[in-house]
Parts: sequence; structure tokens; C-alpha cells
Amino acid sequence: MLLLGIDLGTSSIKVSVVEAATQMCIASAQYPDKESGIISHNLGWAEQKPEMWWEHVQQAILKVHSIGNYNPADIAAIGIAYQMHGMVVVDREKNVLRDAIIWCDSRAVEIGASAFDAIGHQQCLMHLLNSPGNFTASKLAWVKQFEPQVFDRVDKVMLPGDYIAMKLTGEITTSISALSEGIFYDFLRDSLSDDVMNHYGFNTDLIPSINPVFSKHGELTVEIASKLSLKKGIPVTYKAGDQPNNALSLNVLNPGEVAATAGTSGVIYGVTDQLNYDHKSRINPFAHVNYMPHEKRLGWLLCINGTGIMNRWIKDTLSPEITYSQMNLLANEIPVGSDGLSVLPFGNGAERILNNLQLGAHIHNVDLNKHSNAHIFRATQEGVAFAFRYGLDIMRSNGMHPNVIKAGSANLFLSELFIDAFVNTNQVPVELYHNDGSVGAALGAGIGAGIFSTPNEAFANLRPMKIIEPGNDSAYDAAYLLWKELLNNQLIYKEQEVLCQ
Repeated sequence: MLLLGIDLGTSSIKVSVVEAATQMCIASAQYPDKESGIISHNLGWAEQKPEMWWEHVQQAILKVHSIGNYNPADIAAIGIAYQMHGMVVVDREKNVLRDAIIWCDSRAVEIGASAFDAIGHQQCLMHLLNSPGNFTASKLAWVKQFEPQVFDRVDKVMLPGDYIAMKLTGEITTSISALSEGIFYDFLRDSLSDDVMNHYGFNTDLIPSINPVFSKHGELTVEIASKLSLKKGIPVTYKAGDQPNNALSLNVLNPGEVAATAGTSGVIYGVTDQLNYDHKSRINPFAHVNYMPHEKRLGWLLCINGTGIMNRWIKDTLSPEITYSQMNLLANEIPVGSDGLSVLPFGNGAERILNNLQLGAHIHNVDLNKHSNAHIFRATQEGVAFAFRYGLDIMRSNGMHPNVIKAGSANLFLSELFIDAFVNTNQVPVELYHNDGSVGAALGAGIGAGIFSTPNEAFANLRPMKIIEPGNDSAYDAAYLLWKELLNNQLIYKEQEVLCQ
């Protein structure tokens, strides 16, 4: 029996086919080969076409079939992981009404801040565990305010994974986990938030049917099954945001367990059973995949928008002809601290850990007689690791103290330099695993379909491929303190600039 997992990323779609009996991935494919772009009509805006996602999902599924080492008719269930906090709106005929406003779009920051003030800071934090911020509900409010002709035609608002499930099955559903990441959910009442819906003037009919994460979200239609060489009626039995899904794929489900990723954005995600919140909403608790009203499981999410995207920009701008491996070899020749060069990697929209400021990316202390491309390569990866440390210190101040961090061997965690900087800057061991989001989504589908009786059964064969322990390299401490001083100076300047506007 086989399971199909779809991971809808910002850059591409990855799909995997997993054998349920062994939990082993037997085939994977990614589409497109070149990273998908982001549409940015104005500063701080970020959009993608949902129709592009759907075309790429189809192409990725057909591509994995072409490998030819399994029978597509043996696929029994489908799971979907997706980029979080996006917004897709459709009319009654399920037609997309505008491009999706995605996770790193910053246009709704002021709308969310006004809602925070109007509803009341304590009311929001007690019930939503967050400020309305720049999340999906505030993005929909932006559409209502600035594109009323679009809003008037909206029948349903969805997260990106809800849209892909709709295209596969013709049905529109969501979950508590999805609603919480969109800041539509009241945790104290365990219901849709009256505060948010009333403040923004949203009708509850805009919200799709609410199903458990692990449950049937529709069945593959005859037309789509034929087009994708799959059996009709295959159920979609799992949908989750990419970070809760990454945690699931690493078997991070219980209080105190922590996962991390460093793709386009970077995340540390720690599980708790407490309805806690950060008073400044710099880190954000959402309902985890296994959240139940009678058994709370929330994921504290520390997000840094500019991680892998910063690394890619530096490579493509300075040395587009080299590979990431070559880039890492050059960076490794430079000592810890990059000979005083520092990079602030905050150029991908409003950063929550910086109170939703759009700081921009910065390269500091360039010495024209000393520094080379290799220095910038190293300083970029160190800057990302230092941004993680800055955010992790916020998590620690809120009671989250990880003893170990689990991560998949992918993206920046493929770089030994980055791993060394991450582990030694944060002074927390890292366990690396052969896994990815599409495999996690496939195993999630197996849980939702009842093929596995428990999540632990789905991950019974999961073992770390490598464990990296921190050392006592004081050079990282010195480099981090310099980096933090530069960040604080830049924050003071930016805050004064905002006040003067």
C-alpha cells in the first residue's frame, strides 16, 4: 500500500510516494527545476498564482509516476503540506478571484496592528494567543478595504493547502490548525473567533467546513484521477502547514520537543501543552497537527523570513556560476566571525521577531582591502544562524528551552558551515534526519486514513542520521555580540524613521 505526499513550497512543489509497510520513500520528484518566482507589485508585497501551484502539483505527480518503480493504482491516500499564512479566495464556482497573498507579504501589518488595538491587546493575546498581525485574516481585511469589488464576490477564503485539496477533490474544507495560523481561532472558547470576525466584518459563511487535520477532506474526482493516472476516489486525509508538517515528519508531537527548518524562510518550532503567548507576538503559537480541545498541543513558531532566500540572493548576485557546494567550500576558508564582516538577513518582508518591522538586509563593516566574496558567503550563513539565536532567546524568555533540535538534512542544513554556526551559536545539539515535507505529508495521510493507528506507528522507523553537539568556540559568541549590536543600532534607526513618517 502506497501513500502520496504533496509539499507546496514557495519555490517549487515536491511530491513523494511512501510505502506504508516500511515508511520508506520509494520515489520523489520536484517541479519545476527552476525556483518559482514571487510577484511583488509594490514594496513589501508578495503574491503567487494559485493556478501556477496547481499546474506544478500536476506536473510533479506525473513526473514521480514517470520514475516507474511503483504502480500508481496502489496509492491509497493523499496528504498535503503547504506554505503557511497565505490567502486564496474563490467565488461560488470555485474560481480564483485574485493572486494569492503569500506568507511573506507585509501589506496588512497596519491593518493587523489596528485590529490589535481595537479588539484589545489582552483580549487578543488571551483568546487568539497572538496579535492579528500580518496573518491571513488581516490579508483578507486588506482585500475588503482596498479591493471591495473582489471581496464582494468571495465565497470562501482558504489557506494554500485547502486550495490544492479543492482542486483534487472539488470539496473545500479547513481545520483548527489552519484557522489558528490564519488568526481566525479562539483558543479559550475553542471556536471561530467572534472578535476577529466581527471586527473585520466577515460573515462566517466565508469559512469552509472545519475537519480534523487527520480526516477525509474529500475524494479524488474522476476527471482529476484520469488526468493524473490515479484511482478515482482516493481520499485526501491530511492537510497541514509546512512547519507543523515538518514537526510531524520529525515525530515532534509532544511538549518540549522541537523542530527546525532553514529553507526560503527559517523556523524553530517547539511543542507545548500550555495556552501561552509572547506579549509582543514576536513568536507565535498555533494549533499543532494533533491539537484537540480536550488535549492541547500547540506549536510555538519562531519564523525568520530571510534565511535560504538570503543565501540564494548572495550566491546569484555575486557568483551565479558556482554551486552551493562550491560556495560553502569557499566560505569554509574564512575564519569564524568573517573577519568582522556581518550580514543582517532581514530582506524578505516584515519580520515578526523584529515587531513586524521591514528592516531590509544589510552588509556591515566591509573592508575593501580584506573582504572577498568568500567572506560575504560565510557572513551570510553566520548571519542566519545569529538571527536564529536572536529568536531562540525570545523563545527561551517565554519558557521554551530545547535540549535538542531536530532538523531534516535539507536546504541550509546541508551546509556544514551553517550547522556549525547554528549549533555553536545556540549551544543546542542538532539531530539531522533524512526526511522532507512531502514524506511527512504522505505519512500524515496514512495516519488520517487509519493505515497507522497512531503517529508513533507512522514514524516507528525514524532514526537520526547524525547528531551534532556544540563545542566551546568563543569566537561565535564574539561574532554574535557584534552582530546583535549592529542589529540593535539598525532597529533604533528604523523605529525612529517610522515615528517620523
